[in-house]
Amino acid sequence: MKKNTPYVVLWLVLIAIDQVSKFIIVRTLEPLQSITAIPRFFEITHVRNPGAIFGSFSHTDNMMVMAILRLASFLAIGLIVYYFLKTPAQDKLMKISLTLILVGALGNFIDRFIYGAGGPIDRLLRGPVIDFLDFFIGKAHWPTFNVADSCITIGACLMLVTLFRRKPECTPSS
Repeated sequence: MKKNTPYVVLWLVLIAIDQVSKFIIVRTLEPLQSITAIPRFFEITHVRNPGAIFGSFSHTDNMMVMAILRLASFLAIGLIVYYFLKTPAQDKLMKISLTLILVGALGNFIDRFIYGAGGPIDRLLRGPVIDFLDFFIGKAHWPTFNVADSCITIGACLMLVTLFRRKPECTPSS
């Protein structure tokens, strides 16, 4: 476990940054209210996303769809933890990428319980994720996202780099 201490510290720091930034947004801005940071490029906008990636499924009332999405998230968290624990200590870049993806998944999972209403199942199924980083150029607009989403994206990119840099395993000749 001592080998994993730096990753646990990174995990705690990033979860704290994610949750504190969302807390500040919720306390400072009303839903859909914006503050212009860089005119015609970047705003801080309070968005409550009850859906999934980039707001997909945010307008559905189908609880079966939401249950499947949440179950997939929960299973993904379990797989990430499993692969993190199975990854050798010397494979630092892979461990960092898994840590970032885990932070993102957990950060958004936490939101659903904190900002949702009703009992635990309602919170999980209907609870929103707080998004606030809003980038655009002219009419081209990137979906609003948060620190947790950034961790997932950076972690996934690092994982791809790690996987592509690996030497292929030798296979016996026929």
